[in-house]
Amino acid sequence: MIGMPEDIYTLHLFQNGQESTSGGGSSKEGFSHTYHDIISLENLLLAWKEFVRGKKNKADVQHFQLKLIEHIIELHEDLKKNKYRHGSYYAFNISDPKPRNIHKATVRDRLLHHALYRILYPYFDTRFIFDSYSCRDGKGTHKAMNRFRGFFYKVSKNNTHTAWVLKCDIRKFFASIDHPVLLEVLHKHIGDENTLWLLERVIGSFDSGTEGKGLPLGNLTSQLLVNIYMNEFDQFVKHVLKMKYYIRYADDFVILSENKLELEELIPKIQEFLQTKLKLTLHPDKLFIKTCSSGIDFLGWVHFPNHRVIRTVTKRRMFKKLSMSASEQTIASYVGLLQHGNAHKIQSQVRRLML
Repeated sequence: MIGMPEDIYTLHLFQNGQESTSGGGSSKEGFSHTYHDIISLENLLLAWKEFVRGKKNKADVQHFQLKLIEHIIELHEDLKKNKYRHGSYYAFNISDPKPRNIHKATVRDRLLHHALYRILYPYFDTRFIFDSYSCRDGKGTHKAMNRFRGFFYKVSKNNTHTAWVLKCDIRKFFASIDHPVLLEVLHKHIGDENTLWLLERVIGSFDSGTEGKGLPLGNLTSQLLVNIYMNEFDQFVKHVLKMKYYIRYADDFVILSENKLELEELIPKIQEFLQTKLKLTLHPDKLFIKTCSSGIDFLGWVHFPNHRVIRTVTKRRMFKKLSMSASEQTIASYVGLLQHGNAHKIQSQVRRLML
């Protein structure tokens, strides 16, 4: 519309159901987006449409939506003037499968997280290795497990040789993310000072009890930031240690080899890199080297050469949840989960709950 100010024109498009997807693009040569791309009304409005999916019945979301345009313009103005300050978090506990402390940001801040994610994710996803599977489009636990099975057959030469697996887990992963190290990694990719200022506000909005440490479970940005952080380790494993058969899902990773000694020699190198470069430590009780034939506990399943079975603790948790809420949707989701392994008997037990 000729003569219409940019901000009002953007709101006009949104209110009339029109939208542009330009906010999600990226350049493979380098991070080319500016602070304006992140805080623009167009990006904030598109971020809202993504954020609100499945949340329209939430009281805090409904309250924000009552004056949606006013709230978005106010957020935009605060960001434009570098006056934005991240709010506090609401903390609560879940058990899935182990007790976790979740921190939930305000609707205003979660909207900003989505706006950041829309711009940052497409660029950083192209920088990640193929075999990083957590919180990425087209990835996930099932693809990670299938990749593990494929690696086993390659290393074992179709199960004719012994395949050894080094399995590791990082201790207190989210709580241990070091803010200065994370910001240093982000500086390597992003040149725009205002974008870095905003990221510093988001990262510094939370600590896990130690100043300058920790990211909150529950933030959309946290999912991306931990992958950016751990990409430093992924690149080390692939290009310095030159490990071909490596898979990572969040803080859980495996390396396969036909040589047990090779894996044993990797452990101190991995420990040193994690401690000196990322200030992380391996969980001593979750580090082992085993053969596939003895069963590898990875991503909720125990993997054997020709089949996988659901972990006992996962099965118990599933039936406990079903005893509390056996809705058709919940049952269908568990039946879908159980299709990814040898769990026909358990599937039958779950299906009977629908009768």
